[in-house]
Amino acid sequence: MRSIFFEDYRIGDSRDTWGRTVTEADIVLHAGQTGDFYPHHMDEEWCKTQDFGRRIAHGTLIFSIGVGMTAGEINPEAFSYGYEKLRFIKPVHIGDTIRAQVAIGGKRDHAKRPDFGIVSESLAILNQRDEVVFACEHLLMVRKRGGAEA
Repeated sequence: MRSIFFEDYRIGDSRDTWGRTVTEADIVLHAGQTGDFYPHHMDEEWCKTQDFGRRIAHGTLIFSIGVGMTAGEINPEAFSYGYEKLRFIKPVHIGDTIRAQVAIGGKRDHAKRPDFGIVSESLAILNQRDEVVFACEHLLMVRKRGGAEA
């Protein structure tokens, strides 16, 4: 656990994660949790008749895995404020290995809470061919140095 205040974030700072291979078990479990049993994810034979040719992972699964891969050290001065501009750019298949890249893209004051600012992180998920398969903006609400307790 380490305190990182709003003033400590630097635009352009970035980090990468290790890879993680997407499995059939991931897809089946996600389908069960969400109720999304569309044939794109569950029916190998039907997928052979489609342009993509084989089952694809749920976009929400790739989003969840990617966000989870970026979670590391706990910062008690920040919390997730939400996600914007989610894009499912390329399909992810069983056996693909994905990794995440995060870069600080912007900072601004919070409109209603002067003791906090908003930090925008650009999140990209890449496959084993370094192709971007998913992208979004992650917003963090971060306490300013000397700010009051939340």
